[in-house]
Amino acid sequence: MKRHFLFAVALSLLAGSAAAQGTAGDAKKDTLAFTTIKANPITSIKDQNQSGTCWCFSSLSFLEAELLREGKGEYDLCESFVVYKTMIDRAERAVRTHGDASFSQGGSFYDVIYCLQHYGIVPQEAMAAPGSLYGDTLFNHNELDAVATAYVKAIAKGNHRKLTPCWKKGLEGIYDAYVGELPTEFEVNGKKYTPKSYAESLGLNLDDYVSLTSFTHYPFYTKFVIEVPDNWRWAESYNLPLDEFMEVMDNAVREGYTFAWGADVSEPGFGRDGVARVPLAAGGKDLTGSDAARWTGTDGKAAAVVKASDDEQTITQEMRQEAYDNWQTTDDHGMVIYGLAKDQKGNEYFMVKNSWGKYGKYKGIFYASKPYVAYKTMNILINKKAIPSKIAKKLGLK
Repeated sequence: MKRHFLFAVALSLLAGSAAAQGTAGDAKKDTLAFTTIKANPITSIKDQNQSGTCWCFSSLSFLEAELLREGKGEYDLCESFVVYKTMIDRAERAVRTHGDASFSQGGSFYDVIYCLQHYGIVPQEAMAAPGSLYGDTLFNHNELDAVATAYVKAIAKGNHRKLTPCWKKGLEGIYDAYVGELPTEFEVNGKKYTPKSYAESLGLNLDDYVSLTSFTHYPFYTKFVIEVPDNWRWAESYNLPLDEFMEVMDNAVREGYTFAWGADVSEPGFGRDGVARVPLAAGGKDLTGSDAARWTGTDGKAAAVVKASDDEQTITQEMRQEAYDNWQTTDDHGMVIYGLAKDQKGNEYFMVKNSWGKYGKYKGIFYASKPYVAYKTMNILINKKAIPSKIAKKLGLK
């Protein structure tokens, strides 16, 4: 009897071990694995840290990649210079409109193009290192934003009969203190430059860069201003049908181009594990205002578990428009798309360079499925040479 009992126990343990191995094997099999199709050169991963300056990091990262593509070497262009110049301009707009135009840390890709065109650019070493002026090693604009916003509001909304020329100098003093004084002249490899002459030395034709989008509330193949608060310069984007919009992005990467990508990253399908997808069971439980959201840091949305076996939604033009009109697609974050990959089922993903430091499984990059990109892209900034000829002709770019 005892012998039979021990034999049964042994069989039970073996069965349990086999089941555990089977479960582990199934889990491993259901984990997404990626094979690179094409990866274009990019510069190092940066960290915007505690600042709302993704628009600047992504745009400059894109231009740095353009310099690599053109064989001009690796550059580290200074975000602080662009942020300083842009925020002073934005403050002027807010004051001019008596505070009706927003003043915040956000911005658009066009802000960077505008800065290079009108003010130039400097290399990172020409200004104080991020955070160094307030004893940090990375950007932390929380205090800067609080001080600058209060200052601009006091001017824009104040009971003033007439403004003095001093207010702008006072604001510049705030930015001098937090990000550093703007250099008027500096030296690189023994040669002297001004910000404008340095921008010219890069040899980039800034007229080559265009913004593209895809919405139905304006006619296709025309330009319009995307109505989001951070597009405060009212920059225009060319409007394409969704299938051609996706064709442009795919073609660009395959032809060796990168592009700046503006998208919504607050979706349940945007996982912090380095994958962004649009699962069939979209949305999940709404945790907005719940105690769970407070303590788990879900920002009001339940996180999605991403599996290789999960199917995704088929995205239509109508879905894009509805999500935009209902505030489900918002102007959250700027990044750089630089490559293409596929998972073990053959589904294709764009490879994305982020500006949150070397975080996560893929050390600062992630994979965005084509359905996710089709659904949640606000706009892209791209070299018009990367647009297929037949589409460029429809846009009047040929």
